Formats: sequence, structure tokens, C-alpha cells
Amino acid sequence: MNVSRNGQRVLHVLAQGGVIRHYKDENGRLLDIECLTREGWLLSLCTLDLFKALRQKGLIASMNGGPYRITRQGLQAVRSRPDNR
Repeated sequence: MNVSRNGQRVLHVLAQGGVIRHYKDENGRLLDIECLTREGWLLSLCTLDLFKALRQKGLIASMNGGPYRITRQGLQAVRSRPDNR
């Protein structure tokens, strides 16, 4: 699957245990997101457009209104990096 460089970086963070928190308005529309690493650091390169692209491709998903996490399909799409644990 074709995933951009920033998309690969976000998927890599999610594969290591990070999450994407989403914030909605009173009508249920998506307002803002923040991508957090497993250590709690904020990943600034995760934009709303990138988030929508990853969600549309099925690489990330939310369960019961919780934060977005990587899916099995996302794990297969992420390329390995030397600092994988």
C-alpha cells in the first residue's frame, strides 16, 4: 500500500504503542487530533488531512469511541525501521 513518508512515521509511532486522540464539536464533527507517543510526547507532523487519509485506508481505527490505534492492515503497511522494539 502506498503511504506517505509522514504517514509511515505516524504508523511507526502507533505500532510502538502510541495513540491518536480526537476531539469533536457538539454536532459530532471532527475538530482536532493529537498524536501521542507511548511516552506521552506530542507528534506534531500528524495533521488532520493525514489522519483522514490513514483512516480512509483502514490503517487506523477507534474502538467504542476511544483513541485511534493501528489496525492489522496498518501493521502490514508500516515499513520496518532500525529502532523497532
